[in-house]
Amino acid sequence: MTAYQFDFSAVFSSLPTLIQGAVVTVELTAIGGGGGLVLGIVCAWGKTMGPLWLRKLLGGYVEAIRNTPFLIQLSFFYFGLPALGIRLDGMQASLLAIVINMGAYNAEIIRAGIDATPRGQLEAAASMAMSRALMFRHVVLIPALSRVWPALCSQIVLLLLDSAVCSQVATKDLTYAANIIASQNFRSFETYFVVTIIYFLLALAIRRLLRETERHLIVVGASSK
Repeated sequence: MTAYQFDFSAVFSSLPTLIQGAVVTVELTAIGGGGGLVLGIVCAWGKTMGPLWLRKLLGGYVEAIRNTPFLIQLSFFYFGLPALGIRLDGMQASLLAIVINMGAYNAEIIRAGIDATPRGQLEAAASMAMSRALMFRHVVLIPALSRVWPALCSQIVLLLLDSAVCSQVATKDLTYAANIIASQNFRSFETYFVVTIIYFLLALAIRRLLRETERHLIVVGASSK
C-alpha cells in the first residue's frame, strides 16, 4: 500500500474559482443576513405591538420555520415553486430562503430584547407624547438591539457556515466551487482542507467586523436610555 502523496498545487491553481465562490458566500451572508435582520425587526414589532390576529399569524410563521430543516425550505423555493409557475435561479432561491429563515430566528431574539425594556422607559416616553413609531425606534428597538446583538451576531456567523447548503441548488458559492474543483482534480482532501481554512478565515473576519459594530451599537443604545 503506497502512502498518500499530498499535492496542493492543483488546488492553488484553482484559487480564482475559490475566490469567486467565497465572494458569493459573502454576498449570501451580507444580503441574506441584512434582509433577515429587517424581517426579524418587523416580525418582532408585530409580535409585541401588533393586533391579536397579526401576533398569531407571525407566531405560526416563526414556529413553522424554526421547526423545519433549512434544506427543506430551500428545496421548496427552488424545486417547489416552479410547479406554480414561479421559477427562481439558485441565487434567488437561496437568498429568499435565507431571509425567511433568518427572519424567524431573529424575530424571537429581538422580541426577547424588546420584552426586557423597562416599563419606566415606556411610561416616560408616553408622558412626552412621543408617537408610537418614534417610541418604538428610540426607546424600544435600539436598546433592545444592543442587548441581543451578540446573539444576532452568532446567527450571522452560523448563516455564513450554513450557507454551504445552498450549493445543493446550484448556487455557485464556496462549497459549490470546492465540489467542482474536487471532481476535476481528484484531490478531495487538499481541496476541502483549503476550503475549510477559507471558511474559518471568513468567520473570523465577520466576527471581528460584527464586534466593532457591537461597540458602536452599545454606545447608541446607552444614549437612548
